[in-house]
Amino acid sequence: MCRRAKLVIEVDGGQHADSQISDEIRTRFLQSQGFRVMRFWNHDVLSNTNGVLTEITSTLAEIGSQV
Repeated sequence: MCRRAKLVIEVDGGQHADSQISDEIRTRFLQSQGFRVMRFWNHDVLSNTNGVLTEITSTLAEIGSQV
């Protein structure tokens, strides 16, 4: 989480396929507090780290341009 950018990044494993409802509730709460939530599968983080970092960097740049 980055408070300054109001960005939350979640890395989900296979067990999160079973907890989609609680994930959605948590995401809605965080969004209601002004946070943006980015969610990535742990497989993507491990196998496509540069792609994930590019998405995060792009989102941070977008947030910065809105401030």
